[in-house]
Amino acid sequence: MGHEFELPHEATVGATPEEVWEAISTGPGIDSWFMGRNEVADGVVRTAFGPFDMPPSTVTGAEPLRRFAHASDKGDDGRFVAYEFMIEGRERGSTLIRMVTSGFLPGDDWQDEFEAMSRGLELYVATLAEYLGHFAGRAATPLTEFGPPVTDWPDAWKRLNAALGGPPSPGDRVRFGPGDRFEGVVYHRNSQTVGIRSGEAMYRFLQGFGGSMIASHLLFASADDQGPAWRAWLADLYA
Repeated sequence: MGHEFELPHEATVGATPEEVWEAISTGPGIDSWFMGRNEVADGVVRTAFGPFDMPPSTVTGAEPLRRFAHASDKGDDGRFVAYEFMIEGRERGSTLIRMVTSGFLPGDDWQDEFEAMSRGLELYVATLAEYLGHFAGRAATPLTEFGPPVTDWPDAWKRLNAALGGPPSPGDRVRFGPGDRFEGVVYHRNSQTVGIRSGEAMYRFLQGFGGSMIASHLLFASADDQGPAWRAWLADLYA
């Protein structure tokens, strides 16, 4: 049967329209708040999420400092996803961002995918606002690591919550990660994601639709390859 959807989000950020435009319309900008590694070239947005290449998304509108939009081609089953960003400068150097994600999910089992997409988008929008509020103008190095297969998600979240010192809420300061050496403030939490900001990074954990807990971090300073350490940490957490 499938499901046609439209998911609107908006946020007012302490950043200029120029900084917002850079964040939503360039590869390094998108790298710094969305998923995986991104490239914007020749009118196409390309995203690689860990080992997976997402369907390319064709730019359908680009009005600098006002609007940026792109959409994937429709598949044989009707599947597509489109993103539209609208920018409105406000007083005192702030900007209103309106983001609308729309598309079509095929099949009779679309509900689980829609739930995962909805919760993930909430995290990404919160991360965009956090990025513009704390790291605007800086480019992140994305880190994406997948944990072992999960068959019991309530238990998986119980383990992650314990590793964070208890079920975290926005505003909580937590210590976590390999060697328990990372510390930050929770900036977002919903039923399938959590985001934590430190002075030089944003650490995110997502309930992967494919069945693994995903570490999808954004590093703004460290040049070290933290991938193996996070991979081992997830493997140990879900052994």
